[in-house]
Amino acid sequence: MLPQEVIRRKRDGAELSREEVRTFIAGLTGGSVSEGQVAAFAMAVFFRGMSREEAVGLTLAMRDSGTILAWDLPGPVVDKHSSGGIGDNLSLFLAPMLAACGCYVPMISGRGLGHTGGTLDKLDSIPGYVTQPDLALFAKVTREAGCAIIGQTADLAPADKRLYGIRDVTATVESIPLITASILSKKLAAGLEHLVLDVKVGSGAFMAAFEEAEELAESLVAVANGAGLRTTALITDMDEPLAPCAGNALEVAHACEMLLNWRADARVLEITLALGAELLVSAGLEADRPQAHSRLQETLRSGRAAEHFERMVQGLGGPRNFLADHASYLPAAPIIRPVHAGEAGTISAIRTRDLGLAVIELGGGRRVATDRIDHRVGLSALLGKGASVSPATPLCLVHAADEASFARAAGLVKSAYAVGDHAGSSANILARITA
Repeated sequence: MLPQEVIRRKRDGAELSREEVRTFIAGLTGGSVSEGQVAAFAMAVFFRGMSREEAVGLTLAMRDSGTILAWDLPGPVVDKHSSGGIGDNLSLFLAPMLAACGCYVPMISGRGLGHTGGTLDKLDSIPGYVTQPDLALFAKVTREAGCAIIGQTADLAPADKRLYGIRDVTATVESIPLITASILSKKLAAGLEHLVLDVKVGSGAFMAAFEEAEELAESLVAVANGAGLRTTALITDMDEPLAPCAGNALEVAHACEMLLNWRADARVLEITLALGAELLVSAGLEADRPQAHSRLQETLRSGRAAEHFERMVQGLGGPRNFLADHASYLPAAPIIRPVHAGEAGTISAIRTRDLGLAVIELGGGRRVATDRIDHRVGLSALLGKGASVSPATPLCLVHAADEASFARAAGLVKSAYAVGDHAGSSANILARITA
């Protein structure tokens, strides 16, 4: 069928067959479908949506546009994906925790998007760490370390890269079927057997309303399972930063401290253990979630998760002794200064998105795709909701490269925090979505 006929049928609300979708996506990667036709297709999907069957077909077609990894490993192949937020560095310690439980975690992550941070940008702050290895090295490190966190290679789901680039400039990024296919095509191409999704909701998430997050989570779970990948999802709170820091090197340092048992932030641990437990139960390594929680916690107490992290970092080019000496390897900002509350009371609300924007103002994120990131900068010692403050209490420490960026970021931080009489209680995990 001609590309314009596929576009016309979707424009008019028809349900596309898998063959129609497969042919269109093959034309996208092969060059027989023009950029304008891709843009028209994306806009038609944006307005008309897709059935679950269509979304499965689109996801599989995008998966099949490149290499599909096949693993021959003595344990289950699993992964976790987050929809993004502020201070979300869970992948850095969850992957080695799962590896210490006998899983293999070939994790393909992304860079910062909008106001949210990206796992690859965090890992780029580790000297020598290769975030874009070839597939041979990716497979080697996954096998030997039990986990490898890298970026999307040109071999995996290349249709997604082209389609996303066009969606980004045609105001069609927010389409649920297109988001679903974009995320899952890469996960399916990675050869996964089990997947858990962390769908964020709140002031620091892309989905600010629970209904939006629920729609995305249900779409992802239904399509993933429809494509043969056993998947569950948790909807988790992003009305405050997840970790008490935001910024690339700062979040890596926090992850190292978690792995070394130097700290155990309750909010971070609750969500990490819940996500990991979903995978251990799905993969049949534990009978229920409480047992899985205990097994995951033991990987931290025993130091086995730390060992897997060290092997991953070294295998992908980082320093041999990075974990124990991370403070000497990670770059530090020349200005580190507090922002004070200025009034007494209780932190009642946080505009978490503004904290992400503050990191961008400091140079820790991108305004445009070509911006270079300053891995030194960010926010640490961030207070959460419910904290009691006096006028002299620091809301956080700002790590800045210069006085001008410090001033801009400090203004955003100060305005992001609301001080009142009390803070309403909120759960960290709001819902669990299954097939």
